[in-house]
Amino acid sequence: MAHPVSPLALPLPEMPPVPGVQVATGMAEIRYRAREDVMVMAFPAGTTVAGVFTKNRCPGAPVEWSRAALKGGKARGLVVTSGNSNVFTGKAGRETCEKTAAAAAGLLGCKPREVFLASTGVIGERLPTEKLVGALPGVFGAVEEAGFGPAARAIMTTDTFPKGAVRTATIGETTVTIAGIAKGSGMIAPDMATMLSFLATDAKIPAAALQALLKKGCDRSFNCVTVDSDTSTSDTVLLFATGAAKHPRVPAEGGAILKDFARALNEVLMDLALMVARDGEGAQKLIRIDVTGATTARSAHRIGMSIANSPLVKTAIAGEDANWGRIVMAVGKSGEPADRDLLSIAVGGVWMAKDGGVVDGYDETPVVAHMKGREVEITVDIGLGKGKATVWTCDLTHGYIDINGSYRS
Repeated sequence: MAHPVSPLALPLPEMPPVPGVQVATGMAEIRYRAREDVMVMAFPAGTTVAGVFTKNRCPGAPVEWSRAALKGGKARGLVVTSGNSNVFTGKAGRETCEKTAAAAAGLLGCKPREVFLASTGVIGERLPTEKLVGALPGVFGAVEEAGFGPAARAIMTTDTFPKGAVRTATIGETTVTIAGIAKGSGMIAPDMATMLSFLATDAKIPAAALQALLKKGCDRSFNCVTVDSDTSTSDTVLLFATGAAKHPRVPAEGGAILKDFARALNEVLMDLALMVARDGEGAQKLIRIDVTGATTARSAHRIGMSIANSPLVKTAIAGEDANWGRIVMAVGKSGEPADRDLLSIAVGGVWMAKDGGVVDGYDETPVVAHMKGREVEITVDIGLGKGKATVWTCDLTHGYIDINGSYRS
């Protein structure tokens, strides 16, 4: 069942090829009929890889496979499927991963542990291995250096629009490209989301340095976004560096030479993370929550997520109801240090409550006008310290129930 495109959707940017990355999409009909549901990438020898995965304690077999493969730090291939997450499938799920990686490795002329896997979709159903493995020769046979647009579409499940971002950076005097795609719409909460994201660059960066940059970047982007507080079993973010660009050598620990690269990577990750929030199931509004004055940055982040995950806050925003009492409640339930008599709350830049009470002469009119827009901004000052954080979410509408009540049917 197709869902209407989110009113918060952004167009897919022009996605140039990343030197060294060959990509193709195909149909294995794992769950969907007459649409592409397999995406593969092929990388040259020497490609390094970094990854960040779900912290859900019941991860899918592809997460376990890729987590183990990451220890090698090298990649030659990627196979992504949509429609079936290959989660809670026990021994059968592990066998699917082994057979898929072996088949891809045979086609690429590499070791199975240099092939990375990711799947997303329904939990608890066996992935039809024969269909997938049978489709791989045709898909890998079609790989070419091309833009990531079709790949962004092939990995969608309940997404209503494809998500991609691209930036350039300089290492020494050399310009390198970073391009990324993501899918994610519901079951979205740190760490990461029912979210898959794949990024590639033509830079030559040692795996350890790449891993440090990706982890830091995800903490500031994907781990600051929530749609519904549910942490998926399948979250995977992978970053591949082909080394096709010729630039000064990057030391194992990275360092100052990667400053501009880190900026560009963080921008791509943030673009993708905000697109996921914009495509929250049934979302009509994008919500930004700035928390200041907390005891620590971590505390500010937890308070922000408590507000962002509150069904009462999210439904109030869906109904355009300036009910700031719900924000007070969400601050208080976070378990973080807070003092009712020091708390201040603003919506759309208008302070409604300060120092534990409503502001004298408070007029709700500009707040209500702000809440009628597509993007809503909430600011909370805890008044205890210098800790601050920004998180993003979306409102909670009837559309979320409609999509999730009929997901398998």
